[in-house]
Amino acid sequence: MSKISGTNTKPEIAIRKALHAKGFRYRKNVSNLPGRPDIVLKKYKTVIFINGCFWHGHNCKKAALPKTNSDFWTNKIQNNISRDSKNTQELELQGWQVIIVWGCEINRKSDLSNVINELSSKIYTGLNNILLNGLDKLIT
Repeated sequence: MSKISGTNTKPEIAIRKALHAKGFRYRKNVSNLPGRPDIVLKKYKTVIFINGCFWHGHNCKKAALPKTNSDFWTNKIQNNISRDSKNTQELELQGWQVIIVWGCEINRKSDLSNVINELSSKIYTGLNNILLNGLDKLIT
């Protein structure tokens, strides 16, 4: 267990490199935000979590629980899911757009490019919403 890294995982690095290549600038693991998001795009008021399927209870084949000590693992994963949900709600209340990328979504290079294109679209959509909300406040 001690060899499992919480930061700078292969999926995180791949996503960061691809976002940087598309011109996005970000901060990593910002500790003063709930959940310490993996990537923070302050300009776009967007945070990105790159979640491992097993650790965060994704509904895919990579998230199968071990057969031994299953009560422990079920409890642990449920606590992680609850904590993730609470952190997401807190971030959204603070006005952040929260995007979650699952490890199983970026297995191959073609998957990564699809994920990056989808991320870019969501980031720009979030920016448009921020701009529209700002205009609404100016008009009213």
